[in-house]
Amino acid sequence: MFQDKVRAGERTSNRRTQNVENPRYKWIVLSNTTLGVLMASINASILLIALPDIFRGVGIDPLQPGNTSLLLWLIMGYMVVTAVLVVSFGRLGDMYGRVRMYNAGFAIFTVFSILLAVTWMHGVAAVYWLIIMRILQGVGGALLFANSNAIITDAFPVDQRGLALGLNQVAGIAGSFLGLVIGGLLGPIDWRLVFLVSVPVGIFGTVWAYLKLHDNGIREPARLDWWGNVSFAAGLIAVLVGITCGIQPYAGHTMGWENPWVLGALVGGTLMLVVFIFVEHRVAEPMFELSLFRIRAFTAGNLASLLSAIGRGGLMFILIIWLQGIWLPRHGYGFAETPLWAGIYMLPLTAGFLVAGPVSGAISDKRGARLLATGGMVVAAVSFGWLLVLPVNFSYWTFALALLLNGIGMGLFAAPNRAGIMNSLPANRRGVGAGMSTTFQNSAMVLSIGIFFSLMITGLARALPSTLAAGLTAHGVGIVDANRVAGLPPVSVLFASLLGYNPVQSLLGPSALAQLPPADSAYLTGRGFFPTLISGPFSDGLAVAFGFAIVACLVAAVASALRGGKYAHADVPGQGAAGDDGPSALPQAGADATPATGAQEPNPGIAPNALRRRGPGGSGR
Repeated sequence: MFQDKVRAGERTSNRRTQNVENPRYKWIVLSNTTLGVLMASINASILLIALPDIFRGVGIDPLQPGNTSLLLWLIMGYMVVTAVLVVSFGRLGDMYGRVRMYNAGFAIFTVFSILLAVTWMHGVAAVYWLIIMRILQGVGGALLFANSNAIITDAFPVDQRGLALGLNQVAGIAGSFLGLVIGGLLGPIDWRLVFLVSVPVGIFGTVWAYLKLHDNGIREPARLDWWGNVSFAAGLIAVLVGITCGIQPYAGHTMGWENPWVLGALVGGTLMLVVFIFVEHRVAEPMFELSLFRIRAFTAGNLASLLSAIGRGGLMFILIIWLQGIWLPRHGYGFAETPLWAGIYMLPLTAGFLVAGPVSGAISDKRGARLLATGGMVVAAVSFGWLLVLPVNFSYWTFALALLLNGIGMGLFAAPNRAGIMNSLPANRRGVGAGMSTTFQNSAMVLSIGIFFSLMITGLARALPSTLAAGLTAHGVGIVDANRVAGLPPVSVLFASLLGYNPVQSLLGPSALAQLPPADSAYLTGRGFFPTLISGPFSDGLAVAFGFAIVACLVAAVASALRGGKYAHADVPGQGAAGDDGPSALPQAGADATPATGAQEPNPGIAPNALRRRGPGGSGR
């Protein structure tokens, strides 16, 4: 084992020498990994706008009873698998080479993008095929997410990591919003293009990564922690599946939180995660390095990232429903046009990310992560407050400015926070550390969707049934049909809006509409009736959801403020952090340098690397 580590150290030293001789290598790394993360992130959201075209293409109505679960799993399956696998894949990267795992991710992602597009079946069988292929495509995405940050950290000196990780992180977050526009553009042309668009990018990225990237990190030969992997995967899958199923109606209830299967999955998954922690304390080479939580910057940064993702994750769904179901129809857009235009009208959010992310990452290289990341979360909380006080039928420019402010706040937070987390990690734990961080973020996205949908549905359930029944009967709909529509779960109304269907036409049905006078039928299915009807109940749901997001962002700001001062882990005792022994990596007087308790001590299982504390004036101690 010792000889293996010596040989690995010699190979790492040789590769670092090559990197010094080829200063362009780090930019090749950043370009390729950013392309990979952007592609994987776009595919996490590209289906949202294209779902109506996909379901029409395979010949299935997602609003029919029993099909809601197919809709949810087509959206959520990719997110669940990436959340579950990133830690294991990050650990494998530490053991066998991060670039090797990353290259495999590009190839796997590309193969299953092709298989998604060549679906030959129709109906429910086709949707099951798409769900399975999406899950397997998520395996490739998990490999990309798990290793990209670690590869960047290996390639860049500590005084440039904030900028590099910031660009990569912002590309990942912006990709989730760009996917909305891309899906909206390609879906109406041909639903298969939604999947095929990733194929040329995947082939190019795979070949480029294979030819140009090489491992220059420290490998840690070890045995795979099978018990840890199995218990972690079983526990997290059960919890995330329970959250996903909890959104769905059950036995006359608006949601499924009382479903014994949901309760069993949540309780059983939580117990399995407790077993996982017990296992990780006792195995010699754990997959989940619990000792890393002794580093204050790592712990605080991940807690802040978790809360930030909870505040941000469900936002995309809420804004799409708000735009598609209410605002766009009331401003002259047909229901079939709303998916694409919802993505376009949300571009100020992406613009905020793209502006603030790289700038904040570059500044954090000099000043540290705490001030920018904490301030970013406060700005995000203010933006949620702004959205909260807007009327449902808002003026677009006030809405756009609120989205821009939210994007700036999230961009200010994301890049410095990720750089602070990665800088705190020892070189031989960057893969697993990055995987742990991505697991928190991706799990929080699924959790956030469950929380936001539950809050919205709770708000809608109080007033929507009576409002719907009264509005329909006032325009000639029979009491039986009106009560039937009013009795539908609120999630059906949300999905009708989310998918760009004509809500009343879809929910009431052609037979009921045929019995009405033409004028009443035209009014009920027009652009004014449903958006006006739902505005009041929807406003109640928005208030609860945005209030929750404000609290999550403010708690994230507190967690970020507790991260401690600017410092980075030194790969070699007595040298500059991350192999940079130049003075440019040291903070200037007055920099964010509050002592970070717990960050100064080497961690069990991580020696002989030393964690170098960065004090005022550039002295390490």
